[in-house]
Amino acid sequence: DNHMRVSWITNDPSAPSTVEYGTSPGQYTGWTKSTLDHINQCKYDMHLLPGDLSYADYLQHRWDSFGELVQPLASAKPWMVTEGNHEKENIPFIKDGFQSYNARWKMPYEESRSSSNLYYSFDVAGAHILMLGSYTDYDKYSDQYNWLKADLAKVDRKKTPWLLALFHVPWYNSNVAHQGEGDGMMSSMEPLLHAAGVDIVLAGHVHAYERSKRVYNGKSDPCGAAHITIGDGGNYEGLARRYKNPAPEWSVFREASFGHGELKLVNSSHALWSWHRNDDDEPIRSDEVWITSLASSGCLAGKAQDFSMILAGP
Repeated sequence: DNHMRVSWITNDPSAPSTVEYGTSPGQYTGWTKSTLDHINQCKYDMHLLPGDLSYADYLQHRWDSFGELVQPLASAKPWMVTEGNHEKENIPFIKDGFQSYNARWKMPYEESRSSSNLYYSFDVAGAHILMLGSYTDYDKYSDQYNWLKADLAKVDRKKTPWLLALFHVPWYNSNVAHQGEGDGMMSSMEPLLHAAGVDIVLAGHVHAYERSKRVYNGKSDPCGAAHITIGDGGNYEGLARRYKNPAPEWSVFREASFGHGELKLVNSSHALWSWHRNDDDEPIRSDEVWITSLASSGCLAGKAQDFSMILAGP
């Protein structure tokens, strides 16, 4: 039911007898190219990517082909990225992880007082954006956690009323794929991000799309973050089509289709999020929601004491 029959006539005796439908040479699928083509039709200021860039998986020439693939877009607008599992490339006792990623995709980590390219932050368009690492230490005694506390302590919500976080492995995921893989990081970091008043969390890893209500500690919370899994840009592994049923009460919209998301920060209080399938023309919004910032909702005042206590703790 999910196959297409292709036939053709040719006078070329060396023509192949099989066709790779929907793929292009190397590690990329036609869906990856389709996503980039859709994005190229958008008006945007910055591209955010929460991990799994090249799918090189130790084959270094794939980093080059990925660079060639994204160069038309990445040379025109900033690409701000964080690492995924396909960037690890570590060989115990022989090669440390993320060497190729760190060499080819150096982010402004030093400017945000981070000691690692695997996590950093920056300000843009009225937002403070946290780019966190799912594949480096994140417990309460780790360098990443202590950096995150120090970084959040300096955020001025009058200057940057929006607070976003990106990392690879989703914490709220009703897809069968990658269940529970984000639980450790969530246990360590969710209380801190909640107390700091993070508005939106963007993750990847699961090859599908899902948007949650504002949520915290496993259930809906009007002062929690809206979590969005946007791991559907294209890959050679295919879509993650199986979801848990019934859907959790916090899950608003979920679909296994390739696509991309767009976030427009309209002003200090309102933002418009939309998701666009590759199967549709780019202007068509398959999912959209207006999001009100926590800075304008009164939630931050109620979190102030918890935030101070976490900052004072280990």
